[in-house]
Amino acid sequence: MLKIDIISVQPGMFKGFLEQSIVARAVKKGACEIRIHDLRDFTHDKWRKVDDKPYGGGPGMLMMCGPWFEAVESCETEQGVDRRVIMTSPAGRRFDQRLAEELAGESHLVFMCGHYEGFDARIRTLATDEVSIGDFVMTGGELAAATMVDSIVRLLPGVLGGGPAATSSESFGRDGLLEAPQYTHPPVFRGMAVPEVLLSGDHRRIDAWRNSEARKLTEGARPDLLK
Repeated sequence: MLKIDIISVQPGMFKGFLEQSIVARAVKKGACEIRIHDLRDFTHDKWRKVDDKPYGGGPGMLMMCGPWFEAVESCETEQGVDRRVIMTSPAGRRFDQRLAEELAGESHLVFMCGHYEGFDARIRTLATDEVSIGDFVMTGGELAAATMVDSIVRLLPGVLGGGPAATSSESFGRDGLLEAPQYTHPPVFRGMAVPEVLLSGDHRRIDAWRNSEARKLTEGARPDLLK
C-alpha cells in the first residue's frame, strides 16, 4: 500500500478531492492511504505563524523553517522504508508520466505544498525531489500536489478497472505518443461515421490503425514528443 502525506496551509482544499472519483476508490480499496496535515499545527505561537518577511528585503512573505521541519519529521515511515519528500517548486523537475510511474512504485510519499512567496531556502534540505507541473506560477502548491497524487494513484494496481491494460495504451505511454482517437455508439452521428476499421473486428488492422493515428496526432499536436 502506498502511503501519502500532504502538508499544506490550506488543508481544506483537499476535502472534495479525497472524497470523489478515483482517489476515493483507491483509498477505499486499500491501494493507498492519504493523510492531510495542517502546517499551522506545527507552530508554537498564538497566531500560528508560518511565514515572515525575507531577509534583504523584497516583496511577499517566505515560509519559515520551523513548522516545515517539524511537519516533515512527523511523517514517520516504517523502518527500512525509504520515502520521497516532494516539494512543489517552479524550479523543479517537470512532472510527466514517467515520473508518475516512478512515484507509483514507491512506498511512502510526502508532498510539501508551497505558498506565499515561497520557501526559506533551508527548507529545501528536507526534499528528495523538487517538482513542477508546468512553466507557470500558482498561488500555492495544493493544486499541483493534487494533480500529481491523482496521476500517481490511478496507476496503482487494482485502482482502475481493466487492469494494466487500462493505462498501457494511454497518451504519454511507453511509446511516447498521444492516444489514438476513440469512438463509441452510435456508429454514425450527424453525418460523422466511426472509421470502418474499428467496426471490422480485425484486431491486427485495428492495432495498426491506432498506431498510425496516434503517430499522426502526435506529429500534428505535440511534435516535441517525437524528438
